Amino acid sequence: MKVDAKRFSVLLAGLFILVATVAWQAVVAQDVVHAMSGIVKSVDKGTKTMVVKTADGTEQTIKWTGKTTVEGAKGAGKGMADASAATYDGTKEGTKVTVKYTEQGGEKTAVAVKEASKATAKAVTQ
Repeated sequence: MKVDAKRFSVLLAGLFILVATVAWQAVVAQDVVHAMSGIVKSVDKGTKTMVVKTADGTEQTIKWTGKTTVEGAKGAGKGMADASAATYDGTKEGTKVTVKYTEQGGEKTAVAVKEASKATAKAVTQ
């Protein structure tokens, strides 16, 4: 019987280590930042979302928060909440953007949005 108890303890310890490893990977994976570039198809200030059409033709919905930073607009380097109201008024359909985002539960949340200059956006859309 002593062999069975010892075997059970080892099995239980191994199972605990496996569960802890899987849980740790899930926590770390949530903080991964991805990036995409594309043209803004629409902006909905009410739901704080925008749809970005990427080069391969897929349309991605991105949510922004008060912590999202903006480059290339009037509020460059500031959070959305701190920037002027015109900051996201400037992101209109046809604007070329690069968005850094995190994804959790299938929802993409912008960490940073970089708007291309008007000349760059015009060259990209032609």
